[in-house]
Amino acid sequence: MSHSIALVGLDIAKSVFQVHAAAEDGTAILRKKLKRAEVERFFEELPSCKIGLEACPGGHYWARLLRNMGHDVRLLPAQYVRPYVKTNKNDAADAEAICEAMTRPSMRFVPIKEEHQQQILVLHRVREMLIRQRTQLINGIRGHLTEFGIIAPARAHRIGLLIDVIRDEEDARLPSAARRALSYLVAQFEEVATKLASIDTELMAMARQDDTCRRLMTIPGVGVIIATAMVASTRDPNDYKSGRHFSAWLGLVPKQNSTGGVDRLGGISKRGNGYLRRLLIHGSRSIMRWRSKSWIWLAKLRGRRPANVATVAVANKTARIIWALMKYGGIYGEPANARM
Repeated sequence: MSHSIALVGLDIAKSVFQVHAAAEDGTAILRKKLKRAEVERFFEELPSCKIGLEACPGGHYWARLLRNMGHDVRLLPAQYVRPYVKTNKNDAADAEAICEAMTRPSMRFVPIKEEHQQQILVLHRVREMLIRQRTQLINGIRGHLTEFGIIAPARAHRIGLLIDVIRDEEDARLPSAARRALSYLVAQFEEVATKLASIDTELMAMARQDDTCRRLMTIPGVGVIIATAMVASTRDPNDYKSGRHFSAWLGLVPKQNSTGGVDRLGGISKRGNGYLRRLLIHGSRSIMRWRSKSWIWLAKLRGRRPANVATVAVANKTARIIWALMKYGGIYGEPANARM
């Protein structure tokens, strides 16, 4: 029976995996549940075939493992699989839907990330989590001290003024019990800051060693964080037809609601990788701040569009430049007519 298996839909989970195997014409051949320990042996004994998985946590690991066994592995976005679920949602129906969805000629697949890419992305995700914790601690310290009439100027780097108050045991404005409790938040804040500095140092070292990262950092508004995140998230620039497709993948293009030949464009679609999109927009804000008067085209854009619209437009332009440098090589060269 296994000789005629050409397509396999694999629904992965923590412990129980569901297999739906079919022939080339889509006829179901095998439906089987596998324990996690049985998955590797099952696919080692299976002749080379096309295997589809949803791009979910653990998906890239299993895709690499099955690819190394000689199978043709495809990762599918979960939202593209859902329309093919014919009945109520369960593991068997999901595996069958994956098997059917991967055969569609117009289906779009997710590039398989390599292990070195995922290790960089882990650094980014941990960094993002630590930044959220740092913000939470800053807001907590500010809020608690406000109850005693103690405030400080805005901005995260001014939190040191409040930390000095907490550590000053002679400051009578803060009761001793509150001071002891807030000292725990201060200790945690400093620990988080140390960890963030360590991760930033590691990312800078990775960026210096990677030629693509060094070239991307020549683009205005692109630094270590954006460069390493882009390189780690993009397997091959040839996966995208053009820079426009790349920026669309990041969700930096207008959302369409067109019908009857009438084009209606709204805000950005916000599809794709929200983390990369946010980084690009933050980088664009720095360009808006420092280059809005010195660059002619940017000054004109700012003059006819609201600030946020212009910022997203700059982020879109930056994304297309990033794709071009990753595909064709070279470094960023500022246009001769960019400056006044």
